[in-house]
Amino acid sequence: MEKSWGNLINKSVKNINDLSKQIELTEDENIEISDKLDVRITPYYLDLIKKHPILRRTVVPTLNEFKISDDESIDPLDEDEYKKTNCIIHKYYDRCLFLVTNFCATNCRYCTRSRIFDNSAYSKEDIDDGLNYIRNHVNIRDIIISGGDPLTLSDDKLEYILKNLREIKHVEIIRIGTKIPVVLPNRIDSKLVNMLKKYHPLYMSIHFTHSLEITKECEDACNILSDAGIVLRSQTVLLKDINDSVEVIKELMHKLLTIRVSPYYIYYPDYVIGSEHFRPSIDKGIEIIKELRKSSGYCVPNLVVDSKYSKIIVNPENIIENNDKFIILKSNTGDILELKK
Repeated sequence: MEKSWGNLINKSVKNINDLSKQIELTEDENIEISDKLDVRITPYYLDLIKKHPILRRTVVPTLNEFKISDDESIDPLDEDEYKKTNCIIHKYYDRCLFLVTNFCATNCRYCTRSRIFDNSAYSKEDIDDGLNYIRNHVNIRDIIISGGDPLTLSDDKLEYILKNLREIKHVEIIRIGTKIPVVLPNRIDSKLVNMLKKYHPLYMSIHFTHSLEITKECEDACNILSDAGIVLRSQTVLLKDINDSVEVIKELMHKLLTIRVSPYYIYYPDYVIGSEHFRPSIDKGIEIIKELRKSSGYCVPNLVVDSKYSKIIVNPENIIENNDKFIILKSNTGDILELKK
């Protein structure tokens, strides 16, 4: 395997033309995407989708992305409304989202932040503005470092952010959201991990879609992180005809526990433009959780609908109505959300 993760990123597939030289595209896939999330697939993940076509639709664009429903938006969670600096989204009282890059090693077709992707990092001035905002808001105790994928930053740039956050007394928890162990596992090396473990308590939310992503390389990456004392949790988007079955999700949750990743969230797909083909029935998600509850409690994540109000955990207490046409949910802030089926 190529040792330099930076070289692997440079060798990634970056457009449909490049992709057509690697795999035979279907008629629905042989398109050029404009004004949408760019195509980007690491060589490692490209090899994986060649072996396991079920993963293909998560990263290969299709004509379905041009079908836009009335309830979709470029910013379905109204994040821009809560944007305080170029980097900070402060939606919840005691925690905030710290966006540190607009770049991912591999781009997911259903990404809720496709609007911000320009394959760049934020400037040092932007990062410093974000840090100052956090310093000046003593109610913020929990930071979610996201983007883009923070682990695509160099060790030095990432450490600059972590070191400054750890020097802020009211910051108690730092979380990093990433898909790197899944799409570029050799990015997780001793140099990175030795740096990360200086800034405990540190948590990592890793984006998994399917148990087929849990290769030996992925397992090794997760074990290195766990051995360094970093708490790993999973977040999975429920995707129609990809992982929306009891059997697939159960196997994923079981395998995650064997690599020391704790099942945390299963997200219903956000209503981002051109993503309708990814959305299963919410009833499918409810069915999956009910079945998972028959297994070990450690295997049961929360089924979550993210909304412009807040995250809504789907359970009997907050389902107001559920019929053939729609489901009505109540958030923990009392807001009402209606989802069409």
